Amino acid sequence: MAAAHGQVPGSGRTQELSFSAEEVDSRMEDRYIDRMVDLAAAGRLDEDHALLARLRYISAELIRAAIELKPEAARWEWEVHTTSDPEVDAICMAGGKILVGSAFVRQLALNDGELATLLAHEVAHAVAEHHRETFSEAVLLNRFPAVPLDVVMARLDSDLSLQIRLSNLSSLQESEADQLGMVLAHRAGWSASDMVSFYRKLAEGEQAALVSGAYPATASRLSMAKGMARLFDD
Repeated sequence: MAAAHGQVPGSGRTQELSFSAEEVDSRMEDRYIDRMVDLAAAGRLDEDHALLARLRYISAELIRAAIELKPEAARWEWEVHTTSDPEVDAICMAGGKILVGSAFVRQLALNDGELATLLAHEVAHAVAEHHRETFSEAVLLNRFPAVPLDVVMARLDSDLSLQIRLSNLSSLQESEADQLGMVLAHRAGWSASDMVSFYRKLAEGEQAALVSGAYPATASRLSMAKGMARLFDD
């Protein structure tokens, strides 16, 4: 399994990548489809039509900004859905598969600019190929032989010790998604004040869905947002 080298758009951070983007995108699409089928069967997919319309309107310009930073993202089959599953906050899988929890949006009472900041954070994970990097790092940490990606994904799902060993990378990726997400939101035309407001709401509410060991402290995220906002204002 020959490793390739990638580079995160914007920051220039280098990544060692053991799996191809096409393989990772395909596997994550399979997972996304399985999840959509399960949510639809439970009656929890796309019930909030007003929120879905907002998400699709907001995501259009974010996707345009993402493609400007990562031209190959133009080939992704982007999808946007919403769910009433209270366990879901927001995700964007490799290849541009977005899912947002309506309960989380209501809990934070997000306006469009704040919702754009949430979406931009998730889109940034896909643009930075964080899933691909995580799977590759799992191979490197365990010195796996040339095993299929499905095996690595299964190990990541079930092996707590491996998850803990990847926690430093996860924290780095979350910080990166915060900053790159704000760049994407700014390029898409959203107000820096709304971006700061989003992180302030997280800090004030200590929202469990986006506050865990994988994320930087909420106070640090708010400070980062304020600093980025000052850069945008210059």
